[in-house]
Amino acid sequence: LIGVKPCVKTTSSQSDKSFFAQIFFEVSISPMRLVLSTAALSAMMLLGRATAFSLGRRALVSQRHNVFKTSSVATSRMEGSNQLPVAAASFSSSSSLSMSEKEAPFGTWTYDKHCEEMSWTESKDASVLSVSSDASAADDCDLVVVGIFAPAKDEKEEDSDDKDKEEPKPALTGAAADLDKSLGGALSAVMEENYKAFKHGASAGSVTPTIRIFDGSKSKKYILLGLGTEDKDVEAATLFKVGSAVASACNDEKKVKSCAVLMPSKLGSAPSTLTDISSSFYSQLYADNRYRTGDKVTVTAEDLTSVVLVPEGDVADEEATSALAAGYSISQGIYLTKDIVNAPHNVLNSISLANTARKIAEESGGLIECTILGKDECEKRGMGSFLAVGRGSETEPQFIHLAYKPKDGKINKKVGVIGKGLLFDTGGYNIKTAMMELMKFDCGGSAAVLGAARATAALAPEGVEAHFIVAACENMINGKAMVPSDVLTASNGMTIEVDNTDAEGRLTLADALVYADKEIGCEDIIELSTLTGACMVALGTGIAGVFTQNDDLANNLSDISKVTGDKSWRMPLEQEYNDQLKSKIADIKNCGTRYGGAITAGLFLENFVDKKKPFAHIDIAGPVWNDATGATGFGSKLVTEWVRRSGEKKE
Repeated sequence: LIGVKPCVKTTSSQSDKSFFAQIFFEVSISPMRLVLSTAALSAMMLLGRATAFSLGRRALVSQRHNVFKTSSVATSRMEGSNQLPVAAASFSSSSSLSMSEKEAPFGTWTYDKHCEEMSWTESKDASVLSVSSDASAADDCDLVVVGIFAPAKDEKEEDSDDKDKEEPKPALTGAAADLDKSLGGALSAVMEENYKAFKHGASAGSVTPTIRIFDGSKSKKYILLGLGTEDKDVEAATLFKVGSAVASACNDEKKVKSCAVLMPSKLGSAPSTLTDISSSFYSQLYADNRYRTGDKVTVTAEDLTSVVLVPEGDVADEEATSALAAGYSISQGIYLTKDIVNAPHNVLNSISLANTARKIAEESGGLIECTILGKDECEKRGMGSFLAVGRGSETEPQFIHLAYKPKDGKINKKVGVIGKGLLFDTGGYNIKTAMMELMKFDCGGSAAVLGAARATAALAPEGVEAHFIVAACENMINGKAMVPSDVLTASNGMTIEVDNTDAEGRLTLADALVYADKEIGCEDIIELSTLTGACMVALGTGIAGVFTQNDDLANNLSDISKVTGDKSWRMPLEQEYNDQLKSKIADIKNCGTRYGGAITAGLFLENFVDKKKPFAHIDIAGPVWNDATGATGFGSKLVTEWVRRSGEKKE
C-alpha cells in the first residue's frame, strides 16, 4: 500500500549535550493505492524508530572514548513532538562540527565500556612537617600553636566546703612561658578568658579563639591547644587530636604559610608520639576534589609550606625525621582507603580496583608483587561462590592478590589480610529497599586492605610476609545473576544454598579465605568487611565488631585498636547459632534468621579456614562511613599495625 524508507539524522542539544535522532520517513503513495491501514503505518514507524535506536547505540558503543565531537546545529526538544529521543552521536570530523572537545573531569564508563582507572588524591608533601628542639624556630612563623595541659582534678578539694578557695589553673611552661613573657602576658590573659576550655577534665583538642598580635607591619597569630589533663597518661587518641587540631588551625587561618607547635615536656618527643601526630596531621588535610570542578574545588591549607613541632628537650634529628616519615606513610594508606570508598561506581569497578592494586605494586620498589586472577583462573580453582556473585555484572570479576616480602627475605610469620570487595551492592534479586545510594561503601574492607598494602610497602616492616587479598566484583541484576535457592560450590568443595542474594559478601569472602588458607598457606588470617547491618545496630557507627575464637588474636587486635584509634569490640561467636545456617539441600545456607545476624555471618566464614589457625572476622559496616564527611579511612591503620607486629619475634 505504501513505500516507507526510514532515515536517521543525528544531532545534538547544546544545552544538555544529550543526543537525539530525528526519524524521517520518505513516503510515496501511488494514486491507485488509496486504501491505507493506520495500524500498518504505526507498526512501520515503530520499526523505523527501533532501527534508528540500534544504529545510534552501535555508534556509541564502537567509540573508544567518551569525548564526542558533535554537531553545532542543535535540534531542540519539542513537547508533544513525535520525534523519538535516541542515544546517538555523529563522530564525523567534517567542518560542520564546531563544538570543541571538552575533557571530562574524571573518567567514567559509557554504556558497556568500563572505566579502567581511578585517580588518587594527592596530599601535602612529606617535607611540610619537621621537628626542632630550638624554640626560636617559632619566631618567623605566621601561626604559633601552644599546647597546654589542664591541672589535675583534686577530688578532696572538690568536696571541701571552702568555696572561696581558688581552683588550680593551667599554666604555661618552658618555651610557652618564655613566649608569653615576651608578649606581655597576652597568652595567659587569653587562657584566663577561655578558662573553661582548659579546665580539669577538658578533652584534648579544644582550642581558644585565634589571638592576633601586631608587631609593626606584621600580624602574628597564636592559638592555645588543650592536651587533656596532666595527671593522665598521654594516649594515642590525644596525639591524633593534636595532629588533627593543628591541621585544622592551619586550614582555618587563611594564608598561613608556616606554623610552629610548642609541645610541653609531658607530651614528649618519642618516635611513636611524632608518628601519631604526623599521621593525623596529614590525614586531616584530605580533601577529595576528584569529581569537583571550578569553585567547587576545596583546597586545604593551600599556602601552607612548613609546620615545625617544637618539643621540650633534646630531639634526635634522624630518629625524629624517620618517625614523621612513618606517619606520612600511614596517612597515604588512609588517603587511598578514603579514595576507594568515596569513588562512585561508574569510576570504581572490579577492573579499576585491580588496576589500583597494580599501581600499588608498581610504586612499592619491588617489595610487593601483584597477581590478578580473571574469571577463567578463578573457575580453574573452583571459586564458584565468588563467581556466582559477579554473574549479574557486565564487568568481569577480578581476584586481587598483593604479596609483600621484606627486603632481607627473613620471615618470622606469613599472614593474610582479606577485604570484602563489593564495588556496588544492589542486593541482587533480594534487592535493597533502602540505602542503596550508599552501597558504594560496600568495598570498605577492600579499601582498608589496599590502603594498608600501600602503607606497608612504604614502611617496609621486617620479619613478615603479608598477603593482601580482595575478591572484587559487583552484585548486580541480569538474566545470569544468582537467585534465591541457587546452590553454589566453594573452592573447598562445600556447597552453599543461597537463601538471600543480599548476603553476598560472605560468598565472595569464602573463596578468598580458602585461597589464603590453602593456596598461600597463611599462618594467621584476618578479614575486614562491611558485612552486616546487625553489627551496626549492636555497636553503632563508630566501632567495629571483632569475631574470633582465638583469645591471643583478640587481645592483640584490641590493643592495636587502642593505639591506632580504629575502635573495635570483641563479639561472641555462639556455636549454637550454627543451627540457623543448616540447609535442607546443601551443606550450609548463606544466612540465618534476623536475630544474631552479625554472629551467624562470622560463623559462616569459619567454615572456610582451618579450625586450628588464628582467624578473625572484623565487621566494619558501621565505622567505614560518615554521613557528613564520607569515607573515614577506617581499618587501614589497624591492618598496617597488625602486619607490622606480626613480624616481631615472640619470646
